Amino acid sequence: MVKKYQHVLSLAFAVKEINENHKILPNITLGFHVYDSHFDAQVTYCIYAPAVNDVTHHFPLYRMVPNEEHQYTGIVKVLLHFQWKWVGIMAMDDDKGEKFVQMMKHMFAQNGICTGFTERMPIQSNILGVLNFHDMFINMTTLLSKTSVNVCIVSADTHMILDLQVVLNLGVENMLPINKVWIMTAHWDFSVHPFLKKLDIQVFHGTLSFEVHSNEVQGFQNFLRRHDSDSDGFIRIFWEQAFSCLFPGADIGEETSESCNGKEKLESLPGPFFEMSMTSQSYSIYNTVYVVAHALHALYSSRKRHGTMVGGDHLEASKSQHFKLYPFLRSVSFNNSAGDKVSFDEKGGLLAGFDIINWVTFSNQSFLKVNVGRMDPQSPLGKQFFINKGTISWHSQFKQAVPLALCNDPCYPGSSRKRKEGEPFCCYDCAPCPEGKISNERDMNDCFHCPEDGYANKERNQCLLKGQNFLSYDEPLGISMTVLALALSAATALVLGIFIKHRNTPIVKANNRNLSYALLISLLLCFLCSLLFIGRPQFLTCHLRQTAFGIIFSVAVSSVLAKTLTVVLAFIATKPGSKMRKWVGKRVSNSVIFCCSFIQASICMVWLCTDPPFPDLDMHSLPEEIVVECNEGSANMLYYVLGYMGFLALVSFIVAFFARKLPDTFNEAKFITFSMLVFCSVWMSFVPTYLSTKGKYMVAVEIFSILASSAGILGCIFFPKCYIIVLRPELNSKNQLKKRNK
Repeated sequence: MVKKYQHVLSLAFAVKEINENHKILPNITLGFHVYDSHFDAQVTYCIYAPAVNDVTHHFPLYRMVPNEEHQYTGIVKVLLHFQWKWVGIMAMDDDKGEKFVQMMKHMFAQNGICTGFTERMPIQSNILGVLNFHDMFINMTTLLSKTSVNVCIVSADTHMILDLQVVLNLGVENMLPINKVWIMTAHWDFSVHPFLKKLDIQVFHGTLSFEVHSNEVQGFQNFLRRHDSDSDGFIRIFWEQAFSCLFPGADIGEETSESCNGKEKLESLPGPFFEMSMTSQSYSIYNTVYVVAHALHALYSSRKRHGTMVGGDHLEASKSQHFKLYPFLRSVSFNNSAGDKVSFDEKGGLLAGFDIINWVTFSNQSFLKVNVGRMDPQSPLGKQFFINKGTISWHSQFKQAVPLALCNDPCYPGSSRKRKEGEPFCCYDCAPCPEGKISNERDMNDCFHCPEDGYANKERNQCLLKGQNFLSYDEPLGISMTVLALALSAATALVLGIFIKHRNTPIVKANNRNLSYALLISLLLCFLCSLLFIGRPQFLTCHLRQTAFGIIFSVAVSSVLAKTLTVVLAFIATKPGSKMRKWVGKRVSNSVIFCCSFIQASICMVWLCTDPPFPDLDMHSLPEEIVVECNEGSANMLYYVLGYMGFLALVSFIVAFFARKLPDTFNEAKFITFSMLVFCSVWMSFVPTYLSTKGKYMVAVEIFSILASSAGILGCIFFPKCYIIVLRPELNSKNQLKKRNK
């Protein structure tokens, strides 16, 4: 009743404005009637335009509301904005409540929101019904106080709010405080009946509600302050209820009631019972009056153009006149005095949005309405919904932090959701991300792999950038390999220098000094070519690594094979009548080296021309590093190079093994046998080691194999001779060689 009185005053204010301002709507004069209603009945009112012969044409109030689907969409957007996925729904137990519940559940399911509970309030038709529902209220209080749901959506019609307020206050009285975030629909006006004045309104502190968009109308509050009671029956009933007084002659029979003088001030009433500012419902009624007036003006103008006027400027009297007004109602479009545009869509729905209101209550039964957002379907896409959470005042239970509304604790980054069997989809367990996967947001449905250039950290909640893996000159392993290669190269150069310096001594001559020079030079190049494997792979180094290594090693092994064959042929040629003397000499040894090396060089040329090596990035071999490597191109060609080199070494080993018992004067076969044994052992162990390592360690294994096999040949073949040449020169003579030959 109290709020309905403000609606009537809004209607009266609009009628007064229109009748006093004929510049906007000339020839239109409006009046209104309020039809009597007792305490709990709906107030009925209509507006009319006087016509000829004092005939009154009544036009039922055209109540304007936006499409409610926009409100439901706004509710869902609020829930998603605050990540509220576990909510309750409360509505009256009637067709309207059922429609609301079904609509909400449908939209919740589409947006990943679960319903923790759905409660219906039975409709009470009288005071006796309220008393009979006391047990139901107690049960509802217990349910709301124990549920884990922190957010409740309420279809906020008048009966629902009254019942809910009773339930919440019962909770306070029974030490079962119910601290929820209430989200109310636009039907809520926060009004209470006089017999509920003592109920605490702070139970609604922090409530969010939707209201049809409204604006402050200038002059309305002054209009309310000047208004007082009159003889109107509806006004008298309102006045007595609002100020708890009785007018003289009232047949109530309460001697203790104060008398009403009609001069009481409306601004003295608490906010929950009467608001001095225009509510959204009153604003809607205010706009409705103007809509009807504009429609009447359009109807009047239309009739005047078509000559259907009688009695001067009056409309032709007709009982169906108001039905002819409806087409003009839908075509109305204007800006009201508050600056808002009022218009309708093709279906007759009001083109307006909803305001989101935060209700702040105080202990003196007053409250403050704070506009914190807007749901405006007419705004551009992406800007239709807005909410400023920084201005929202939450219930004290939540300590001014955004409340949580989840079935269970969220799954934090590093884990993903795992559905619980038999539970709503909003209820889930959290499973850690598997190896190599991450989740970097809360409540992710699944973990995902990092990009190729990243890897998962230990917590598996973010991707770290992979480092580059290659054997660098700056790291200890690269430095040690470089120093070792240079040291062996220096040792080889030293041996070569010793052999050149003592080239005319018997021990150098006896072991074919030209082949020795060729072998030493090839070993020196072998040691140096290992440096191609160190450093960041480049186009040129990738082309040269394996091919240079294969060709140079083939020259070295061919030289060893040539030395072995020279020893065998020289021994056979010393036998009386032997025909092998013509094969002893430089021509045979040079031919062996050239032919064997040419075959390897041909294989390498075919490799470079068909599918050569190239710099590449291996993203997957190492979990936390990118391997910067030389992709070998054709792996088969690499196997051919290594296989051919192994074949030469095996042949050299076999020939040297069978020649090991020849006379000592000419015999290097024992040393060659040992050198080839070392060579073959190194490269046989290289294969499994190489295949079991990754990145720079794979390169280090190959470098070590090159250095070890080359050092084996150098040590086994040349160090014994250097020992005699440098430390035991007395043994480096023809007499000593002859003695050893006897």
